[in-house]
Amino acid sequence: MLKGLVTAIHVIIALGLIATVLLQSGKSAGLSGAIAGGAETFFGKKKGLDEKLGRLTAFIAIAFGITSLVLVVW
Repeated sequence: MLKGLVTAIHVIIALGLIATVLLQSGKSAGLSGAIAGGAETFFGKKKGLDEKLGRLTAFIAIAFGITSLVLVVW
């Protein structure tokens, strides 16, 4: 029963990891990044959300690794 609970938590964490990775903006956005890049030098870029998503992704990835190890050892 406990293994099933850890598996369910692992699946939820995996879905959260997928969602946070997909919500992040790409590092190179092609032509649209080149056009927006010129505007960002004048107006600045909002990095607050990207930084928060980066930290959240790191925490979720660590939790994913821990649950993976628990499931392997179990």
